[in-house]
Amino acid sequence: MEAQAVEREGGMNGLEKLVLREGGWSAEVYLYGAHVTSWKSSQGEELLFLSSKALFEPPKAIRGTAAASPSASRSSPTSAPFLPTASPATASGPSTPIPNSTPLPTPLQPSSISFFLLLLLLLTTISKPIPTGASITSNSYLSFFFSLPLPNFFSSFEYRLRVQLGPAGLLTLTSRVRNTNSDGKPFSFTFAYHTYFSVSDISEVRVEGLETLDYLDNLQDRSRFTEQGDAITFEGELDRIYLEAPRKIAILDHEKNRTFVVIKDGLPDAVVWNPWDKKAKAMSDFGDEEYKHMVCVEAAAIEDPVTLKPTEEWTGRLQLSLVPNTHVGGSLDVPNAL
Repeated sequence: MEAQAVEREGGMNGLEKLVLREGGWSAEVYLYGAHVTSWKSSQGEELLFLSSKALFEPPKAIRGTAAASPSASRSSPTSAPFLPTASPATASGPSTPIPNSTPLPTPLQPSSISFFLLLLLLLTTISKPIPTGASITSNSYLSFFFSLPLPNFFSSFEYRLRVQLGPAGLLTLTSRVRNTNSDGKPFSFTFAYHTYFSVSDISEVRVEGLETLDYLDNLQDRSRFTEQGDAITFEGELDRIYLEAPRKIAILDHEKNRTFVVIKDGLPDAVVWNPWDKKAKAMSDFGDEEYKHMVCVEAAAIEDPVTLKPTEEWTGRLQLSLVPNTHVGGSLDVPNAL
């Protein structure tokens, strides 16, 4: 008897999660923040990185996993001010914008995640077991809908997230943001899918598809450089925003002879991050040695914020798949690719 396409289960710390199943593959989605906390192959191997010290305690972000994070742009006339990057000790990802120190109404206090994601997390924690606006279908996908009418000093918007598990384990996250301001003002934001991949040994990992591109180095005050190598390899902390990145990026894990393929749509930038040893030790929700077994490659829209006029809608899509290393190249054909 085949398992249900979608099952509801109890998760960590009393939080609820939904499990998608398709052809022996599975994906877990916590209702708290709509975090995708697990993506397993048909052999039961975990493909996403989740820190052993991850906190499942609202309103804190879950360290690792795959999560969407829209953030108000500093250019938005109706949003609270944001810092361009998170501080090293509190960063939930390489380039996550966080609120400044302006006091916010309790319980909306700044955390190590983007303020919009914090609002999303708070909404899901006060919702019903299957919250209004979260729907389950028979073909292995979940849809989450959040409508956020906010105080006058923020922009009002609707955010929709669809998580789908398809044939051969194809994992697709589709986000839609719509400006619902009633005052006629535009709404600007940046966006990133924080995707942490599980790898055997970071020193044996290559990220391909970003060579010759310009990038902003977050370790050097976002100074602009051009990538000189034929692939990105890791010998220390790395935190970069690659600009005008191609639609397809490959993450090669030589020791396991496998490649993650990242395909993105509506997201021109790509972030590559590994904290290495010193920053790993500075993060309370990250194991000291765990940097060796993860790499963060994000589809993002950062350099040029997305601007929507009232009623306009934006879509950003991320698709993850796994193939043997021998299948990587210009002719790569991912099943059901975008």
